[in-house]
Amino acid sequence: MKTVTITILLLTLTTSHAMVRGRDYMKEKVCQEFNVLGKEKFRAGAIIASSRKYSNATYEEIMNVVNEILSIAEKCCPEGADPDCYENESVALSAKSCRETAPFPKHPGIAACCTEVGLERKLCLAALKHPPKEFPTYEEITDATVCEDFARDPQGFADRYLYEYSTDYSSAPLPVLAASTMSYLSMVTSCCTSAQPVMCFLKEKFSRRSAVMLTKVSNKICSHYDLLGKERTKFSYITKFAQKSTNASLDDVIALATDASEVFSRTCNSTTDDSFQRELLEHTTKICSKLSTKDQRFDGCCKDANTLRAYFCIYSLPWAKSPNLPAVQKLRNEDICKGGLTPRNGHYLFEVARRYTYAPEALFSVLFESSRNLVESCCNDTDPKACIDVKRPNMKEQLFNLFEKGNELCSEYTHLTFLEFKKKLRETYRKALPEATEEVLSGLVEQRSNFASTCCLMNAPPIYCGLQIKTGASQTCSSDVCLLH
Repeated sequence: MKTVTITILLLTLTTSHAMVRGRDYMKEKVCQEFNVLGKEKFRAGAIIASSRKYSNATYEEIMNVVNEILSIAEKCCPEGADPDCYENESVALSAKSCRETAPFPKHPGIAACCTEVGLERKLCLAALKHPPKEFPTYEEITDATVCEDFARDPQGFADRYLYEYSTDYSSAPLPVLAASTMSYLSMVTSCCTSAQPVMCFLKEKFSRRSAVMLTKVSNKICSHYDLLGKERTKFSYITKFAQKSTNASLDDVIALATDASEVFSRTCNSTTDDSFQRELLEHTTKICSKLSTKDQRFDGCCKDANTLRAYFCIYSLPWAKSPNLPAVQKLRNEDICKGGLTPRNGHYLFEVARRYTYAPEALFSVLFESSRNLVESCCNDTDPKACIDVKRPNMKEQLFNLFEKGNELCSEYTHLTFLEFKKKLRETYRKALPEATEEVLSGLVEQRSNFASTCCLMNAPPIYCGLQIKTGASQTCSSDVCLLH
């Protein structure tokens, strides 16, 4: 099975061109894809694009969407079809989507879209998208099981695979995801009908390594970007670079973090086949030119002649050991509204990250949000300094208490075995709660060890870990008992 071209697998996506040219544009693009690709490849592309858009939908819901799209294309795209066919059918589909009993993916924005009419309703519905999964669930089955399932129902196997893989890797750029999924199905088709399937799978999997790596890396990067947005992505990479390379300069870290946010804002939703990989490799070259001389670990990654592997190595680097640095220089309250704590200035974040290299990234999001809230609430006040004098001391004490405890917890998790880590947690809780039962102690240990095993990692899921920290920080309890309070 050849790779589906992705010129316009945007039949389920809205575009700026569609806003301008409306129904004729969308019909032209959908029918062009249908007529060029043919029914089967068009259908496969629709499964990929729909699963990517609605990553939390059921298989049945996705197939209902795909069947509707395919039905419209089959009816309205052949030569001689009624000129109003596409418009009439798409209006009917929009109306069907707005019914309470609609068999399509559920989305909280549907109700608002359904108050619109005509083209506006269609474009609103087309723009809906589920958030990416922070915890992928797809697991590749054994080659023998693959061939059994494929032999039993080749079409059903392909449909189910495209759905499962595309929902799990929904943030990978569409061209990257399509190329990866279709090459996998091509491998299965070839190897499951081969005289030597074992050797065939070994050979094909070896040749697919770069494609698989690119899909996984791009999905992680772009889901992070989707969840955080451009501004917070920049600050996320300031944190990452500062925690991984404590010898790096402020200027280099900010330049690289800015470049990362710019690259991913351009390429994560690109429909150009090679734009993500091309710009990622260019970004990797910049990282290596700035940091390989400052840090042996970066230098080791950058020696790999395969630039994609070099980036994956850099991306996977754990925290660096925190250097012995003096306390972060305090910003004067009167300087805060001059740029010291605003999102436009990464200096303060850089200095904190170098000193708390084991602190979970979610804590830096708390710092970022708290700082921005302080600036927004006080810097337009009639007396900014007085406002900051009142609000800042309490905020600062709470934040750095969080950093101390988060840094300590994740440092222990990093340096101890998991059993040793849980044993130390139990001892800490036993001292803090001498009257607690074993059942209570075990529950506390499990809660904290689960948090650590998920969030005490570089590139941890930002939304989940942020919610865990906010929940823990809002609990009313002793600071000796609460992890991050």
